[in-house]
Formats: sequence, structure tokens, C-alpha cells
Amino acid sequence: MTSDSAAPGIPAATIIIFRNAPDGAAPEVLMTVRSRNMTFAGGMAVFPGGRVDPEDFALAETIAGETGLSADEAAHQIAAVRETLEETGLALGLAGDITAESAAAARAMLAQRGALAPVLDAFGWRLDLDQITPFARWFPKNENISRIYDTRFYLADLGTGDVDVSIDASENTHLFWTTAQGALDAAARGEIKLIFPTRRNLERLALFASYAEARAQAEAIPVRTIMPQVTEKDGTKWLTILADAGYPVIGEPLDTVARG
Repeated sequence: MTSDSAAPGIPAATIIIFRNAPDGAAPEVLMTVRSRNMTFAGGMAVFPGGRVDPEDFALAETIAGETGLSADEAAHQIAAVRETLEETGLALGLAGDITAESAAAARAMLAQRGALAPVLDAFGWRLDLDQITPFARWFPKNENISRIYDTRFYLADLGTGDVDVSIDASENTHLFWTTAQGALDAAARGEIKLIFPTRRNLERLALFASYAEARAQAEAIPVRTIMPQVTEKDGTKWLTILADAGYPVIGEPLDTVARG
């Protein structure tokens, strides 16, 4: 169910952004609803993210030695930073003189230039990848879906979360804050749709009463590549994942699984 020698998928990065709930309840996470016109996960509620671009790999080569990360891992974290700014307007994983106004201007420049490096140069910012924690890696190479992404998931924290977010209006139609359990409940009511990896990650996130708890578990459990497999139990086919990767639910009947 896990192998680092599998044929490569499309490299991608997704970021799970936490903020403190205003009433002190369970933390909220930021989700987006993808445009129905998108080939992958159209109409589905997902976390912000996207594919790793060649420019992300190029920037990673220049900073990998400073971060202690491999160039490959740095590229994925850079993609998470870039996609966050692009899709939400949030300047996470960055350091420097960052204001709401400069973040908006940087987002506009990113949309025009398509790469993060010139944005960093223009605004005098630098990457601060210590703000990002690796959480999971999903590579559904065994599933019958249109595109196979090898996606690394990361955690980040906004704290009070007193910031504005707005959709990019090209890939997404809606941004919303919700608790992990709230998203699962909304899916049960038919208000949003969730693909298999998102549902499993929300179930895992629902275990935590704070970002600190989520980060502690992420740091305690080594990230392993999850490759869902079809198994059969009592005549019913199930899509299943690793039993020791931190997930409270490790399978779902195949006929109920939503795919990308």
C-alpha cells in the first residue's frame, strides 16, 4: 500500500490552514470549492493547493541548502506557499514587511508573472518554510481517475485568523472556514462534496482540539506515501489505506467513494 519506487504521478502540494475559532471551540480550517469546469475534483470541497511548477523546482534549488530540505521537498513547500497566495491571498510561509496591502499587490503580481521568485525579489520578502509542517502524502495510483497526483499535504497556522481571504475566481468558486467535523457534517447533509483523500484527512483533523495537537501528531508520525487499494470484505469492495498513518478511518465501501 506504500512504495517510494512507484511510477511518478503529477507532483502537487496542498496546505491545511488553521485558525483559532472565535468562541474558543475546535479550530477551523480553510477550504475551497473547485470550479465545476476543472478536470480534477471539479465541484468538490478541497484544501488550497495545486501542482508543483518548474519554477518552484528552480527556486528550490537556490534555497535547499539553507533550509536543510532536499530540493524536491523544498519545491513542494514552495508550491504550497505559492498556491496559498494565489488561491486565497494569504502570505503564509513568507517573512518580511508583509501587510494586507502588500499581500494583495503580491498576489496580483504572482497572477501576472506565474512564479514566486520575482515576487520575493520585488517585495523584499524571503521564504520561511518553518511555518509549514509536513502532514501527509497521497498518491492514488491504483484508482481509476482522470489524473494521478502525488500530493503532499502540509499544515500551517494563522492563529487568530483575523484576515481577509478571497477566491482567485479561476480555479475556485468559494472559500470558507469550517471545523473539520463541520465539513464532514456538511458533506453528510449533501451541502458539499468530498473526494476520498479529503474526507480521510478531515476525519484525522477532527481528532485535534488545536493546531498544536495536529502539529504534534504530524511530527510524531513519519510521512509515508498512502496509495489506496481496493480490498474485499464480506463480498463488498472497499477502498482502504494504511492502518498506521494516523487516520481514524482507513476504508470506505467502494461504491460510496467520490473520486476526482
